Amino acid sequence: MSPPDSQTQSADSAFEELRTAAESCTSCGLCEQRTQVVFGSGDPHADLMFIGEGPGAEEDRTGLPFVGRSGKLLDRLMGEEMGLTRDSVYIANVVKCRPPANRDPRPEEIAACRPHLERQLELIDPKVVVTLGNFSSKLLMDTRIGITKLRGRAYAWSGRALVPTLHPAAVLRGGGDAMAMVRADLVRAQMIVNRSTGDPSETEPAVVDLTELSELADVAGASR
Repeated sequence: MSPPDSQTQSADSAFEELRTAAESCTSCGLCEQRTQVVFGSGDPHADLMFIGEGPGAEEDRTGLPFVGRSGKLLDRLMGEEMGLTRDSVYIANVVKCRPPANRDPRPEEIAACRPHLERQLELIDPKVVVTLGNFSSKLLMDTRIGITKLRGRAYAWSGRALVPTLHPAAVLRGGGDAMAMVRADLVRAQMIVNRSTGDPSETEPAVVDLTELSELADVAGASR
């Protein structure tokens, strides 16, 4: 194996500096009750990145994202539909500290944590981002349209593809139909990764522009 080049070493160093900054962050009130900062985990050079909402109780305890029942389901679906493990992708959240009682993060908490997520995206530079659930999908796509209307497509977003899908917790509650939706979305994401990394045999799904969200909003009516 050849040694890493200077550009890779520089990116790795910047990533560790970002981790250190995030782990000592006191920019919002979430720092007062956290056990650990849940920065993220996986391959910092991954072509595929998953982004959820925020840590839960188990994540706060371990310092790792998606390690409870939802995380076990995500691991299983990644393996079955994509042939991947969490070591070969990167998993993070919109906020790095657990909101009390698993409530939605507040605007000031999102604003405080957003630079960490944006820098993660810049350094990892994934080909595809999969947003897990209503909250992260609507936030990153800057829309009020709900996840059930957003999913089923891939979108051009910040120079890469974004594939919104249901949160694993929703799959645990929703049964077979929700499971089938997530499976299809993960297959779509993997096909885009394969094509973008040079597999000529892979048919790339259509990637639509975010401007088409206005058409979805017209169909959906009010946000749900």
